Amino acid sequence: MEIAIGVLGGLGLFLYGMNIMGAGLQKVAGERLKRLIEILTNNRIMGVFVGAVVTMIIQSSSATTVMVIGFVNAGLMQLTQAIGVIMGANIGTTVTAQLVAFKLTDIAPLFIAFGVALWLFSSKKKHKEVAEVIIGFGILFIGMDIMKEALKPLRGSQAFVDMLVNLNNPALGILVGFAITVIVQSSSASIGLLLALASQGLITIDMAIPILFGDNIGTCTTALLSSIGANKTAKRAAIMHLLFNVLGTLIFMLLLQTPIKWLVEKITPNDIERQIANAHTFFNIANVIILLPFAGLIVVAAKKIIPGEVEQVGGLKYIDPRIIGTPSIAVGQASKEVLRMGKMVQNNLKTSIEAFVNNDEKLTKKVFKEEKNINNMEKEITKYLVELTRASLSNEESIKVTTLFNTINDLERVGDHADNLAELAQYRIDNKLSFSDNAIEELKVMFGKVEESFKESLWAFKTANAATAKRVVAYEKEIDVLEKRYRANHIQRLNEHKCYPGSGVVFLDVISNLERVADHASNIALSILDALE
Repeated sequence: MEIAIGVLGGLGLFLYGMNIMGAGLQKVAGERLKRLIEILTNNRIMGVFVGAVVTMIIQSSSATTVMVIGFVNAGLMQLTQAIGVIMGANIGTTVTAQLVAFKLTDIAPLFIAFGVALWLFSSKKKHKEVAEVIIGFGILFIGMDIMKEALKPLRGSQAFVDMLVNLNNPALGILVGFAITVIVQSSSASIGLLLALASQGLITIDMAIPILFGDNIGTCTTALLSSIGANKTAKRAAIMHLLFNVLGTLIFMLLLQTPIKWLVEKITPNDIERQIANAHTFFNIANVIILLPFAGLIVVAAKKIIPGEVEQVGGLKYIDPRIIGTPSIAVGQASKEVLRMGKMVQNNLKTSIEAFVNNDEKLTKKVFKEEKNINNMEKEITKYLVELTRASLSNEESIKVTTLFNTINDLERVGDHADNLAELAQYRIDNKLSFSDNAIEELKVMFGKVEESFKESLWAFKTANAATAKRVVAYEKEIDVLEKRYRANHIQRLNEHKCYPGSGVVFLDVISNLERVADHASNIALSILDALE
């Protein structure tokens, strides 16, 4: 019982340290990580590079693969791109085992002490993010040390040694590696446990290699579970991950297990932990080299296993809940989705104006239909952002998420005003209302100013440009002046009987809605200015 408590506690600290380190690395990488994902092309070698680097940063091949499934499900990545990233993730995940094999447990407390000191005594955001990485790194090794100490008594247990002899059966070794990884949901953690056993002389390299193969297959379960409820393309991405690892295991078990064993023993003859870490790395690198030329066939096989046409992805385009696990990328994707919503609102505003000017009933119906889509989109993005606030965000990312909340609220309100304008257009059509030439001319001027203001607010949002945002704020003041002037002019026309009372009420409602649109455009710009400050 005491051994079990020690192993579980050590494993928990190992996982916790790895998660803290990964979260800190994501914050430090920030925009660089987002840009790395955006350079993806159909070049599979570049995909392998991206997958490896992203996994090194976020410290989890499962998280990378789940993120890839999210991109595929959202229609942002093709299977031909995904296969390269998935292969690269398998290389990136070997870094943790290499770090652990350095045996830095004796100085791990120094890492934690230095990290905590940096966190407490530095007020700089970047320093605190680096401190998280260092603290996580230290906790990871403390957890490793606890596991090693807990396993020491097993060296004298003949029953346990006899049980481990069964691991000389490669098939059983693969099954054990698979089972451990499925339980702890981390191949890095299961390899950490393997290294702890090896440090006590409880297993040999012959036993370890099949377990490593099983670890690699076990890590696929996270992606497979994540693909439940996704579209067929995303399910195929998860299947590709499984096929890649199963094929690699078969090739190595049948042909390359002995050469790998010979190579790692030759490089580090007296260090079993380093041998295991190297075997893990060599297996994954060689697996990519061997199977990358056949990546297209793996894609074809996945399509055969998951047949049928891919259903159209509706609603949201750039975001998927699976991406939240990588906040720095999730925030960037959320920004793209909000901008997409803004473009929809802009088009609907333009359509509502055209419907009013041209007395076009078809356009009013188009506005009403699109407004429902905009409202649904606003609800879905808000739900996503709420989930995102629960992730480990850097200070900069938290500010961006707050800006996104404010922006979608203003966009939704502009959509409502576009809907109001379409209702006024329909009222004008139904009641055959007419306006004086002066009234129509004033409306056209105000329409143009408001459209330009809203368009500029979206550009300021996209580019985070302070000069553009300030220009939008200035527009809002001009439009306020126009609204007051045109309101006074129209009241004068009503008094002079140059306009029908029914038309007069509609005119005043139109310019009031336009003025409110300008207010919301200004709000978007002010949110951007606040974030930049």
